[in-house]
Order: sequence, then C-alpha cells, then structure tokens
Amino acid sequence: MDETTIRATVLRVLGEVAPEVDLAGVDPGEDLRDQLDLDSMDILNLAIGLYQATGVEVPERDYVRIVTVDGCVAYLAAAIAST
Repeated sequence: MDETTIRATVLRVLGEVAPEVDLAGVDPGEDLRDQLDLDSMDILNLAIGLYQATGVEVPERDYVRIVTVDGCVAYLAAAIAST
C-alpha cells in the first residue's frame, strides 16, 4: 500500500468516524482532536477503523501518534513496511 492509498484510507475512515466533517478542509498536520473536536472515543473508533481497513493494529499507547492525518499516514506506512 503506497502513501497515497494510505492517506485516502485514513481520510475515508475519518469520514466514517466523523461524518459531519468536510474532509477537504482538514489540515493534515493539525491535531484532529482540536481541529474536529474529536474525543477519546472518536480516536478509539479511528484506531479500530484503521485496523479494519489496513490490518494494522494501533495499541492504545500509540494513539498519540495517530492524532493527525500525517501521523496516521506515517504510522501506517511504517507498520506496513515492517511486515
């Protein structure tokens, strides 16, 4: 899975977690919790959705690494590359 596909997957999952969000306006480097008013349950649902979409499990200790779109992409790319 290349970075473009990973980014599209992250945005798709984010759209499922927060369907009211205009994904075109999401700043990929800004914290999603602040930018989109996501709470801890939303981040948990994001982690679950990413796992379902990619097969990459995100343990709770790594949730801080997936709070931006860029962070999600980097985390998933590294995990996929190491398999």
